[in-house]
Amino acid sequence: MTATLVEETSPPPPPPPTGLADRARRLRRRGRIVALLFALPALLLLGALVVYPVLFSIGRSFFDASGTRFVGGENYTEMFRDPATVKAVRNTAIWVVVAPALLTGLGLILAVLVEKVRWATAFKLLLFMPMAVSFLAAGIIFRLAYDEDPDKGVLNAAAVSVHDVFKDTSAYPTARARDGQGLTRAADGSYRTGASVSPGDSVTLPLVGVPPKDLPTGTEPAHGAAGRTAAPDELRGVVYLDFTPGGGGTPGEVDPRESGLPRMQVEAVRDGRTAATTTTASDGSFRFTGLDAGSYALRLPASNFAPPYDGISWLGPALVTPAIIGAYLWIWTGFSMVLIGAGLSTLPRDALEAARMDGANEWQIFRRITVPLLAPVLTVVFVTLVINVMKVFDLVYIIAPGPVQEDATVLATQMWLVSFGGGNNQGLGSALGVLLLLLVVPAMVFNVRRFRRSQR
Repeated sequence: MTATLVEETSPPPPPPPTGLADRARRLRRRGRIVALLFALPALLLLGALVVYPVLFSIGRSFFDASGTRFVGGENYTEMFRDPATVKAVRNTAIWVVVAPALLTGLGLILAVLVEKVRWATAFKLLLFMPMAVSFLAAGIIFRLAYDEDPDKGVLNAAAVSVHDVFKDTSAYPTARARDGQGLTRAADGSYRTGASVSPGDSVTLPLVGVPPKDLPTGTEPAHGAAGRTAAPDELRGVVYLDFTPGGGGTPGEVDPRESGLPRMQVEAVRDGRTAATTTTASDGSFRFTGLDAGSYALRLPASNFAPPYDGISWLGPALVTPAIIGAYLWIWTGFSMVLIGAGLSTLPRDALEAARMDGANEWQIFRRITVPLLAPVLTVVFVTLVINVMKVFDLVYIIAPGPVQEDATVLATQMWLVSFGGGNNQGLGSALGVLLLLLVVPAMVFNVRRFRRSQR
């Protein structure tokens, strides 16, 4: 038996009527026009505020400071010959390497820890709150916090307090010897008697330069101590403030109303070596016993006159950039934590629980599961922060004092200083702006592509 297969083919659909096709095209065209009309205000603003300034800056960078003479690429070569610009590029590189890495790491750690805190929402709000503060206000806050005066700067107040707990400070930083009264100043800041003394002698060591109101509590007059006679086997003396309140008195003599200087360290020196050390009493008196017979010199060590510890020079040339980065971290840590926390909340909990059931500890879970799964979010946060730190201007300009402005400058501040802050060379400033644009664009393109891939 033979079978014939008959292939049945369906006829093609009839073409749509010409009137309907034209109507569909008109509707599509009308939709595009309506969409363009809605987008037109945004496009006009984008062109006026972004496209035109970019194109104008590119063109302006090929002209001299006055804008009348075409110089080609001279501004771009001058840009890298200028030491200030080279320093700005170096500081910008420090910002790009350090700030995003620290912020991403801090945000990750805080996001993981906050998940285990009972009041997680309040904690996140507290850390995110600095984002509501303008960079101008934040710069003023940290300019005051970094002040070198411990009475104004909170950081130096804390540093001085900790320092003074472990190391005593001098009570007489302004004291100096009375001229012509037997004390000479050494190169190391100490004072030494010019004439030799021996056991059985009594000496007076007059100092000036100490305001009476700054004397330690419990200070007593030195006149009584100065009248005591030394025993044959002891060396006695008194260190006193050779100043009589209200006037009067004789220089070099201990007058009845003159005060002793307590807690002053005194050394007996022989052959260049310290034979004995003592500290003055509340009336400024001191004595050495058990000294061998012979001649000695008395020395007031430089530690008696050391200036008080004033803290750390946060805004000095060496620390100004790290100090400003610290202010930036204070502002942006909450932003990083919230974004990473949002990514953390989407992680599959079954993978974490399975790892715990297999015996993994929290550190292993964090390193081998949490971080790899969060890699896309961490990358977006990091790249976003890289773009942001390249444009940092306000904090650097406000926090860095004038004398160290050049040590803290970045490309954005250098561009402003060259163009409007006294340099008046908008050709070179435009070249710096173009350089900054070229550095930012790759990071922006990477972020956009990453976002599109994640959307797909």
